[in-house]
Amino acid sequence: MTGNVKGALLQLAGMGLYATHDVIIKALGETYPALQILFFASLLSFPLVVVVLMRDPQPGTLRPSNFGWVILRTVCAVIAGMGGFYAFSTLPLAQVYAILFTTPLLITILSIPLLGEKVGLHRWAAVIVGLSGVLIVLRPGGQELQPGHLAAMAGAVASAMAAVIIRRLGRRERPMVLLMWPMLGNFLATGAALSLAYEPMALADLALTGVIATLGLGGAVLVIQAYRTGEAAIVAPMQYSQILWAMAYGWFLFGEALDLPTAIGAGIIIGSGIYIVWRESRGVSANRPATTARLRAETVTAPKSAVLQRLWPHRR
Repeated sequence: MTGNVKGALLQLAGMGLYATHDVIIKALGETYPALQILFFASLLSFPLVVVVLMRDPQPGTLRPSNFGWVILRTVCAVIAGMGGFYAFSTLPLAQVYAILFTTPLLITILSIPLLGEKVGLHRWAAVIVGLSGVLIVLRPGGQELQPGHLAAMAGAVASAMAAVIIRRLGRRERPMVLLMWPMLGNFLATGAALSLAYEPMALADLALTGVIATLGLGGAVLVIQAYRTGEAAIVAPMQYSQILWAMAYGWFLFGEALDLPTAIGAGIIIGSGIYIVWRESRGVSANRPATTARLRAETVTAPKSAVLQRLWPHRR
């Protein structure tokens, strides 16, 4: 089996874990407030992430070297997690994924002011076409826009911003700081939200929040291995297989049918994202922000693989 084939298969498996992670959020969201689910899932993520952080060879504290950027990344990561969890709890899966798939498009835009990236006509065209796909999915005036749509879009923007900040910081900040500050920020924010809305959880449902945490970390590990095994230009587009999981899960578990506007809009967004990755793979960009960001929208329960890989041993 070639490295690219193996990398693609690992990425597909990782996306399957992520999709199952999101499906459990949606299932629990029918009974419990989204931020309550996020609180317990992130709380149960702590032991798993701490085990990984024990691999950090750099001694030090949680005090950031770049305080302002770390705070901004923390705020963005918290917003991304809240937006994603709320959207998955309230919207059809395929619609959420279609909106979150705009993350590489937004990363391309944000890389201009934050990374000094130069975006040429081809990628600008891909961004514009891709964002037009969002309008097709949302179809203002054709359907009632819900808070979940706004939450998904806010999550995509915040996730893109957090990803670009990681690229800007490079290795000037310890992985422990980049991972733990968003987790602590999320714990405080969602913990405070419990005073506004709380529903007592059955033990089985509480256990499912632990499954969310496990799937998030497992997906990140598979993504790390995928990028180490295959070329990014081959591995990255496998991210979009989540729409297939969304269609299957949505139909079997929630009775959701993929409507034509969502299918068309998602196709446009996916095509634009793949084109951007392809352009970056040709070497026209020194930074390759979208490819390096690993595309998956960030949540606290699914640690950013681009950061996590710095703690994960690379066996040759």
